[in-house]
Amino acid sequence: MIWLAPGGSGSATSRFRRSRRRKRQIAHVARAKLGLSRLRTAQIDAIAALVAGRDTLVVMPTGSGKSAIYQVAALMLDGPAIVVSPLIALQHDQARGLREVGVPAYTLNANTPDSVRGEIYAALENGHTAFVFLAPEQLARPDVSTLLTRRPPILFAVDEAHCVSAWGHDFRPDYLRLGGSVEAMPDRPVVVALTATASPPVREEIVESLGMRDPQIIIRDFDRPEIALAVRSFQAADERRNAVLTEVRKQAGSGIVYAATRKDAERYAGEITSAMAYHSGLSKIERERVHTAFLTSEARVVVATTAFGMGIDKPDVRFVIHAHAPDSLDSYYQHVGRAARDGRPADAICFYRTEDHGLARYFTGGPPDPHALRAVLAAIRRSTTQQAIAESTGLSVRRTTALLGLLEDAGAVRLGRQVERVTQAGKPDAVIKRAVELAETRRTIDHTRIEMMRRYAELAECRRRFLLTYFGAGIPKACGNCDNCRSGRASARVRPSRLALGTRVRHQSFGTGTVINGNHERITVLFDDAGYRELVGKQLIENDLLSPRPSAELRARRWPGRGRKSTGSAA
Repeated sequence: MIWLAPGGSGSATSRFRRSRRRKRQIAHVARAKLGLSRLRTAQIDAIAALVAGRDTLVVMPTGSGKSAIYQVAALMLDGPAIVVSPLIALQHDQARGLREVGVPAYTLNANTPDSVRGEIYAALENGHTAFVFLAPEQLARPDVSTLLTRRPPILFAVDEAHCVSAWGHDFRPDYLRLGGSVEAMPDRPVVVALTATASPPVREEIVESLGMRDPQIIIRDFDRPEIALAVRSFQAADERRNAVLTEVRKQAGSGIVYAATRKDAERYAGEITSAMAYHSGLSKIERERVHTAFLTSEARVVVATTAFGMGIDKPDVRFVIHAHAPDSLDSYYQHVGRAARDGRPADAICFYRTEDHGLARYFTGGPPDPHALRAVLAAIRRSTTQQAIAESTGLSVRRTTALLGLLEDAGAVRLGRQVERVTQAGKPDAVIKRAVELAETRRTIDHTRIEMMRRYAELAECRRRFLLTYFGAGIPKACGNCDNCRSGRASARVRPSRLALGTRVRHQSFGTGTVINGNHERITVLFDDAGYRELVGKQLIENDLLSPRPSAELRARRWPGRGRKSTGSAA
């Protein structure tokens, strides 16, 4: 049965009573069904929003109980839940935990036996309370999409939702189809997106890409003061390499070392005692073995490329080391947040060379091929599924999905259960030009995200203050627990900018953007088309180069995403 009804009007007293009753019901289900004796306020707020039928975006630190939000909500809504999760190991962990407390839970992937797949389909068909964990690629399967169109789940959860932004455009393009999958369901489920790290533009892209409707946005406890932040700079690659190895050997307890390439991961792991490498070149069995070895402390250190660590339930990670600067502060803080889940002190050290940014720019890729875009557009007249379009054009399914996502951004197609051409989009030449321009804008913004990572690495001020303001959660004074604070380089306090965070502004050269960081000397603005730019604040305002825009313009230009207009409220 559904425990809660959407809140209505009434006196302040009646609303207060409904709120107290709602909290008691949530606490009862969490305790009785999942054995959870206590929930945080943010968890209760998110669950209440979902059960009331409101889409919700949750940004909470690693280890704060994001999984409990969709679990309790689905149990109270009394129906099946689809949970999109990027890694099979993470899916297995979550499903196993639910089954241990008697809640039906399944994983659905390419290796799922037909007998189990049939059991999963039956649970969805019958509308029974059950959790189905899957990767986004499974939603593209005709049997899965057909079933979910006929019998939609009551809740659609996207775990590690930053992947919609970080992976969707290139590495995992099926993330871009999640919003279309939801919209194709006749009885639309409530949507919840959960992540430990998302800057304001990434939050906006998640909301748009998933097609979230008037979402409740809950952001809590973003600061991780127990993690000491530091950057060490080097000129020579060998010098840096030796410094990384020395630091890992010196550190006590378990840790993660992030390397830029598979080759680096293998090489570092081979030179560190009780270390194992983790990357996409390993087989599924090998990756699961590394995952288990780290959880059981058989391996003290894992040297990994970016994906490792999502959902790792290991509270005693004492250090996270970057042997190479990552591509963005979003990635960096996601990695760093995997340390100190037990609340005890931990170290996060980035070993930096200016050459790191060249590799990051290389991975952003080049512009899309206009001929491939034209071929996909033409194929839509003959085929209406992603698989058929890929076969018709000779492109890979992954590449086809990425190009279709770009064409949807350009307003030329609609992605749902089938691919639909938008006849009002204009002639092919105009559509392709628009798609290429959007891709170039996205690439420009990706390059400026790399520049923000460079700015952090070369910063002489409080690193935590810089990070938190980047994520829209600034602190007024220096943290005292980063290398710049400890050395005395950081200012204890900074004079605030005349332009508050979140202010919409216009620049004569870069156009319209949003202030995301700033003091009286420097302002960082995320421009809609020019990406992140650091500007000298006082001169800009005095010379009328940067002027505030009306608040209504906040929604006039959106971060390049799915093109859906959504609004939300912060909590």
